[in-house]
Amino acid sequence: MADETADAKQRMTKAIQALESDFRIIRTGRASASLFDRITVRYYDQDMPLNQVATITVPEARLVVIQPWDLTLLGEIERAIQKSDLSFNPSNDGKVIRIAIPQLTAERRQEIAKLARSAGERARVAIRSARREANEAIKKAQKGGQTSEDDARRMTAEIQKMTDAQITKVGELVERKEQEILSI
Repeated sequence: MADETADAKQRMTKAIQALESDFRIIRTGRASASLFDRITVRYYDQDMPLNQVATITVPEARLVVIQPWDLTLLGEIERAIQKSDLSFNPSNDGKVIRIAIPQLTAERRQEIAKLARSAGERARVAIRSARREANEAIKKAQKGGQTSEDDARRMTAEIQKMTDAQITKVGELVERKEQEILSI
């Protein structure tokens, strides 16, 4: 029965990690190398993550500089950025690519904050789903005589305690991301 508790904890932790990953790519108006984590570039007939073929630096709050290790990739990197859903317009000077991050409008900030809240809600749903499945497994084990009523009650309470802690953490992450988005 400890398996259900451990499995639920693992699934809840993965939901938090997925939320943090989603938040890394949500644009806040500040320059960040993590904005480019999902961009891939064709290199020697393979799709490679951008950060594996170039150095991505953030010298200023609204500027990203990408310096490829192989200068022949400049055009390919520029096209990949233009095709992405980031809506950036890179400028290529023959050695590096510079990307000026435009200021976000108040309306766009609200839209992005709404995306952050919906990502948080998806994480909450995943956490509650893990709780529900663990509780169902505990009830099934209790009906099958594999665990006592007291043990089942104790494990259910433990899972509820984990759920509450993870939901609170999601709330804190969402609130912090919203403040980051709206305060710029």
